[in-house]
Amino acid sequence: MKGVLVGIVGIVAISWLYLLSGAGMSMEKMDMGGGKTMLMPPTWSIGYAALTFAMWTIMMVAMMLPTAASTVLRVANLAKEHPEPPSGVSTATLFTLGYLVIWTVFSAIATTTQWALDSAHLLSDAMTIRSEATASLFVVAAGLYQLSSMKLNCLRRCCASKDTHEQRHSPWGVIRDGMTYGISCLGCCWGLMCLLFVGGVMNMIWIAAITLWVLSEKTLPWGLRIARIGAVGLIGWGSIALAIATY
Repeated sequence: MKGVLVGIVGIVAISWLYLLSGAGMSMEKMDMGGGKTMLMPPTWSIGYAALTFAMWTIMMVAMMLPTAASTVLRVANLAKEHPEPPSGVSTATLFTLGYLVIWTVFSAIATTTQWALDSAHLLSDAMTIRSEATASLFVVAAGLYQLSSMKLNCLRRCCASKDTHEQRHSPWGVIRDGMTYGISCLGCCWGLMCLLFVGGVMNMIWIAAITLWVLSEKTLPWGLRIARIGAVGLIGWGSIALAIATY
C-alpha cells in the first residue's frame, strides 16, 4: 500500500512539474521589423500535434490520477488478499493503466478539438476561446451537464467504485476494471474539462481549480451536492457573461 501511494505521488508530482515547466509549448517569435518581435503560437504540424497530445495526456494524469488514488489503493489492498496476476505486473499498476487508457483517448479527442478550434481561428494565443459569447455558452453547457442524469449516475459509480470493486484474477480483467472505472470518471468529468478552453488550456490556476473541484466531487461525502451547487454557479456565471457579451 505504501509503495503504491508513493508511486502515485511520484507520478503526479512529475506530471505537475512538466506542466509548470511549460510542457514544451514555447511561442515562436515573429519579426515585425524595426527590431520589434511578436510572440506567436507554433503552426500545426505532426510534431506540434504530438507535443499537444503529450501535453493533454500528461495534464490528464496530473489532474485525474489524484482523484482515482483512493480506488487504486483499494485495488492494491484487495490484491494483498489474492495472488497477483500471472503477468508479474502488480494489480494496482494494471488497474491504473486501464484507467489512464481512457484518459489518453480523451486527450486525443481534446487535441483534435484544439486543432479544429485553432484552425478556425477561434482560439487566442493563450489557448482560450476568442469569442466571449461562445465561451459563455461553453460555461452554461458545462453547468447544464452537471445537472444531467448521465453526469450524476457516472459520479455515483465513481464514488461507489471505492467500496464495491471486486478482485479480478487475470491481467486483462484488472485492466478492463480500470477502463470501466475510467469510463465512469470520464462521463463524470468531461464537461468540466471543456472549461479548460474557457480559462486557458495551460492556465495553471485554472487547471488546479478544476482538479480540486473534481477531487471534491469524487471523494467528499457530499460530492453530489457539490456537483449541483457548482452547476448552479456555472449556469449563473455563464448566463451573466453571455448577457454582457451580447448586450
